[in-house]
Amino acid sequence: MGLLIQLLSARIGVATGRHLAELCREEYPYWAGIVLWFMAEVALIGADIQEVIGSAIAIQILSRGLLPLWVGVLITASDCFMFLLLENYGVRKLEAVFAVLISTMALSFAWMFADAKPSSKELLIGLLVPKLSSRTIRQAVGVVGCVIMPHNVFLHSALVQSRTIDPNKKGQVQEALNYYTIESSAALLVSFMINLFVTTVFAKGFYGSKQADSIGLVNAGQYLEEKYGGGLFPILYIWGIGLLAAGQSSTITGTYAGQFIMGVYTDTFCSHPTSQVEQVMGVFKIGPTLERAAWTVAALVIVINGYLLLHFFLSEVDGLLFGFLVSAGTAAYVAFIVYLISHSNSELSNWLGQFVPKSFNYSGN
Repeated sequence: MGLLIQLLSARIGVATGRHLAELCREEYPYWAGIVLWFMAEVALIGADIQEVIGSAIAIQILSRGLLPLWVGVLITASDCFMFLLLENYGVRKLEAVFAVLISTMALSFAWMFADAKPSSKELLIGLLVPKLSSRTIRQAVGVVGCVIMPHNVFLHSALVQSRTIDPNKKGQVQEALNYYTIESSAALLVSFMINLFVTTVFAKGFYGSKQADSIGLVNAGQYLEEKYGGGLFPILYIWGIGLLAAGQSSTITGTYAGQFIMGVYTDTFCSHPTSQVEQVMGVFKIGPTLERAAWTVAALVIVINGYLLLHFFLSEVDGLLFGFLVSAGTAAYVAFIVYLISHSNSELSNWLGQFVPKSFNYSGN
């Protein structure tokens, strides 16, 4: 699912020469553009909060508690902007920073994986025959949200602009798409391996133990050291280094995506709706099979996020007024999604057109 979304994002960026935020701003009426901007910023902030706090916790671990969390947050925010200044010297410099951070993260968690010495047989069975209990549904659907993050869709369509490609030359565009497919596949494979390393280490060490319910980012390294020992290089600091690299790369990614989103939606140019996928994508419009797969993925992601929100509100929120506000917000969100779908020229929008009034589907300013 993550790979499909990444490839579609790259495809629209290469084929049109514009990134997703630009296309949304041009395609939809002013009011819809503002709503999309708000939703993108909220999603971006929600993701960034976790990443900044993760980096701050890593800094606290590596400083042996000398630096409190608030100092770690300030350091993370500051060095994030410092790294982004590298873009002024060329996007390749920024890509090199990402490569170093991701390599550091991968090596750190691979070291932990090697120290844990998991059963290869059990690992293979778990990969090929996945099982899900009622206790782990929330964590499992949360993983989907970690892989398919909305700001990355905006960012990936923008990053492909760093290569000089003429959208009018079909051969050049197709060649670029082929290479971006390889690049995205390799990147998601590395991401999968890192997730596999971390999940395996904690499953091996703490599944069924009394500590399992109390482990979090703050104390995870300490528990790992107690379980697997110090070794040549204490696993506590390996965890801290990996966590810092993960938090930094994710925070920079989020901030970088935010630049593209903010830059477009704060511009004052007018929208020029086309409502026709062919006019935007040309010969690179996806076929019906891939389109159905993309709609299925989008529906699954919306349902998964809805499940997580419902679970949160049912377990954490009380009060009739707040419940009414949540219900009203949900209804407005669903209506907006229906509007966006009906605005497009697709099989699903044609089907929805049977139920949605034409006035609702009006695309003017």
